[in-house]
Amino acid sequence: MDAKAGAQEKFKMLERDLLALSHRIHAHPELGFQEEKACVWLADALDAAGFRVERGVCGLDTAFTATAGQGPLHIGICAEYDCLPEIGHACGHNMIAAMAVGAGIAAARVADEVGVKVTVFGTPAEEVGNASGKIVMLERGAFEGIHAAMMVHPTPMEMLEGHLIACSMFDVHYTGKEAHAAAFPEQGINAADALTVAQTAIGLLRQHMRQTDRVHGIVTHGGDAPNVVPAHTSARYIVRAENLEELKDMRSKVFRCFEAGAIASGAKLEILGGDKPYADVKYDHEISLLYKRNAEALGRAFPDPGPLAQRITASTDMGNVSHVIPSIHPGIGINSLPAGNHQPEFTAHCVKADADKAVLEGGLAMAWTAIDIAQTPALRERLMQRSASA
Repeated sequence: MDAKAGAQEKFKMLERDLLALSHRIHAHPELGFQEEKACVWLADALDAAGFRVERGVCGLDTAFTATAGQGPLHIGICAEYDCLPEIGHACGHNMIAAMAVGAGIAAARVADEVGVKVTVFGTPAEEVGNASGKIVMLERGAFEGIHAAMMVHPTPMEMLEGHLIACSMFDVHYTGKEAHAAAFPEQGINAADALTVAQTAIGLLRQHMRQTDRVHGIVTHGGDAPNVVPAHTSARYIVRAENLEELKDMRSKVFRCFEAGAIASGAKLEILGGDKPYADVKYDHEISLLYKRNAEALGRAFPDPGPLAQRITASTDMGNVSHVIPSIHPGIGINSLPAGNHQPEFTAHCVKADADKAVLEGGLAMAWTAIDIAQTPALRERLMQRSASA
């Protein structure tokens, strides 16, 4: 039996448990850095499969690593499992987690045979937009020694190398002074006015943004009562750009808009976060093509999205991993259109039959890709030499 057949045989034994795991995480959504149930379920599944599991790694309660195999080539598979506020697993992280576990266990079945070590990384808080799980784990050395990294993300349609750009999320706080809004308005400093001025400035800034820049946000606190001059307002914003250099430029322009609000109103400004942004994803095209062939062998199809491919943008902390380690981050279709990621309708699709099919095929395709990396001599040499010279 060849290595891929051995991995497939192992994977088939896991299918029912993997789908149950996906559905269980979906039914118990947990926000970033609070994924206590999902983290335990994933780590327990890998522990039961014989992996060497370390929990609470890098000082993060809901992060873990699980390793199997003794080979010199070290491949990482990333699991995500946090949800979005109110709408649950509207990005399908329940599926990502189940695929990572399945891929890891299947690849581990033949790890020593093909000369690899496999680590499944439990990476919390992908949705937080700043100083997330992968970024902290990178900073604290969890990914040291990894030669290639991968994960598969649910999307409405198959996408081999999606347009994943840099982003920065931060919180804005204005502090003014309360006053009776009718009797003594001149005694107040209106923090809501500060936020209004900033939002107006950002609206005008849009005339001068690059086509690829994005700015969007929400007001998280707008005041307490209509007859009291608001002394405290806050907002949460995201700035996106094609890469980290352009993001830095765009973020400084947006920060100036918030500074304008403070100057105009007299309120004090505090900006928190935005200091550890998500990087754009750099794909290893050779590994991407291996995944594509494996996914196609399982019946997946990759239609050409044409110009739509550049228009559809998102961001992920897998980009930070990809700047350090050769990586892939393909999208796997779940036939959800017209529903797309971050919509409640997409949440519902992430436990339907097409999603279950994607969990099984995406997980096995990753396991096969890990085997192909190990059994492609030039690629294996390139990855190991790159790590040795880093």
